[in-house]
Amino acid sequence: MYKTDGAATNVYGDPEVIANYVEQLILETRKRDLLEGAEQDRKKLLDQPFVRSAHWETVWEQIINPNTRRPHQPVIIIVAPRSCGSTTLALRLLAEHTADNIAVVKLDADWQNPSKGRLPLEKGYAYQLDLKHPENDQVSIDFLEALSEHATNLRNCRSYLAMTVAQDLWKDHRLSDRDGIQVVRLREAPDAQKVVEAHLNASNYGQLVTSLRSLPKATASLRGLTAVAAVRAAHAAMMAWKEHIEAGSQQPPVQIDGEGGASVTLDDRIVAALTDWRDELDSRFGEMNSVHTRDNPSLTVEDRCLLLAMAVQQSAPMPVVARSATDLLKAIEDIPDAPGAATGPSPALNALAGRGMRRRIQDVGGRVDLQDTVVFDRPAYGRAVLEYVWDNYDVMREPLLTWLVATAQGGGPEDHAVAALAELTVRHGTVDYLTTLGNLVGSSHPKVLGEVMDSAVRNEHVGRLAWQALYGWAEHKSHAPAVIALCQRVLEDSFVDTSLAKRAMVRLRRAAQKNTDPAVVSQVLTAFDALVQHPTVSHRLIEEVQGWQQGKGSSARSGALAFLALMTVRHDGTPQLVCSPPTGINVQQAVHDLLSSSDTATEVTSRLTDWIRSCAGDPSDYTQLRDHLLPALRGHNMFEASWRFMNELRGISTTEGVSVADDFHNHLVDSRLRTVFPLEESLV
Repeated sequence: MYKTDGAATNVYGDPEVIANYVEQLILETRKRDLLEGAEQDRKKLLDQPFVRSAHWETVWEQIINPNTRRPHQPVIIIVAPRSCGSTTLALRLLAEHTADNIAVVKLDADWQNPSKGRLPLEKGYAYQLDLKHPENDQVSIDFLEALSEHATNLRNCRSYLAMTVAQDLWKDHRLSDRDGIQVVRLREAPDAQKVVEAHLNASNYGQLVTSLRSLPKATASLRGLTAVAAVRAAHAAMMAWKEHIEAGSQQPPVQIDGEGGASVTLDDRIVAALTDWRDELDSRFGEMNSVHTRDNPSLTVEDRCLLLAMAVQQSAPMPVVARSATDLLKAIEDIPDAPGAATGPSPALNALAGRGMRRRIQDVGGRVDLQDTVVFDRPAYGRAVLEYVWDNYDVMREPLLTWLVATAQGGGPEDHAVAALAELTVRHGTVDYLTTLGNLVGSSHPKVLGEVMDSAVRNEHVGRLAWQALYGWAEHKSHAPAVIALCQRVLEDSFVDTSLAKRAMVRLRRAAQKNTDPAVVSQVLTAFDALVQHPTVSHRLIEEVQGWQQGKGSSARSGALAFLALMTVRHDGTPQLVCSPPTGINVQQAVHDLLSSSDTATEVTSRLTDWIRSCAGDPSDYTQLRDHLLPALRGHNMFEASWRFMNELRGISTTEGVSVADDFHNHLVDSRLRTVFPLEESLV
């Protein structure tokens, strides 16, 4: 720290803090890539459902000074098992026990490893940061020592940092309290039933609490759930209520074949939504059976495929369900018969010799109406079926993903297969899972992959792993279309967090930079053309152009594409880059560079022609634009580019009837050389 007396001060080395007065701390950040985050609404945090068990109360009291009602230390580290609710605890604690004028910000740990230099430091902030990534968030002794130094600066700024660390990342016994750091351990989640009831009451489903308490089978299923699973159970109960209301408003079918046609009560739906179905599924997926019998609940392999198809489709025409089940069976029958094996009955004969489709559907819990539509109104059970097969049959995982992707060819938010894939991705989104999903989908179903990953990148538990996968996919021709579509969707969301928007922009930049395929580059340009029309995104494209013109290699191609997109923006009908170019962008230099490059010459020529055509009707605008472009068309390596551009202008005339091509020719070519280089003898 250096004190100045108003005179110029030379600072050597790399100080992090420079102060005019010892009493006043002025922080100068020298890194551009500080962690970003979203400011939280304090009132909303305090209004959210929150349950503290006796253990949570103990941890809470360890952190808070009873006299000041503020945290004992500026840095609090909460070590807890995953899905325990530690993030909720940290945010609630900061909201309750920091001053009202302090901003609560949830940071996004977008780094390769924990680094003090990436942590923001400003006056009057309460930062919250989750460390959950199995590879990028490993906490080291060095990081903790540096964090202790950071704590001193936080204290001087009257700021706080509450970090939650997954228990499996806190491996070294030497990781403990330091100056300015308090480490506490959260060992268990609060009571799951209380969490469910709190969320039901907060969402105005208080009437469900009474029903839930009267259902011992449902409450028994809640015991021992993690905090994340308890919140999921609360939403499942709400969904059961909505399903009950929706089912009650629909006309009952004229006639239902088979058993189970009685109406389903609300209590039935709540029990179904919250029940752990593993015992029943253990019997359904028991010993191998070649024939289904009433006294043996274990299903044949064909019926297991059928049950999975119904779990995904829920309600669909019976032929659709049958085809889906058959497709799944084919997906797992990928081992050809051994050479010389005896020839058996044909598949058609085997199928005909078995039970009819209607009977099989009834045996696995479905119904069929007179229109041959399968009714499987058991969404909670369907989700349990998918999870059970995933958890218990490791060899089924890849075929299951292959089948779901093929089933979801149409895509769309209402696609049941897309919804099933999204649930599996959020629940099991490990590095291996995402790698498998990406390899299976590749370029064949980019829309499906984009929709599935859209839910993953916004999920607090698997979001960082999903973004990491997208970063790797961006440079591959097969995966880039899905990455581009998803990142465009994220950036077009006006409510998206700044950190997510930044990550999306980084991956679009990587797709442009790492792909040489013209089709991928064209897709990035198409995305930029759409994004530049959004005021909240256009500034990011301006930054891309600035980075390109400042010589940053990582922005070279994306900066050029961003400039092309900015060329489409109009202000009162006039190209905005001409009438009011953004600060820091040299339009003439950009046009010159794009025209002189074979990769961009055709596209920029087309867009410049559009500029000329839009201004040709106004003499003043046309003259301004022409004079603006002439310097860019002169100079080294511009002869051929200028000539091609002038030939593109043929057919455009000003209001005075002057050919624009001739006008540019007269201004670009010396009068003494016009007969040597007449416009008619073009190079095109």
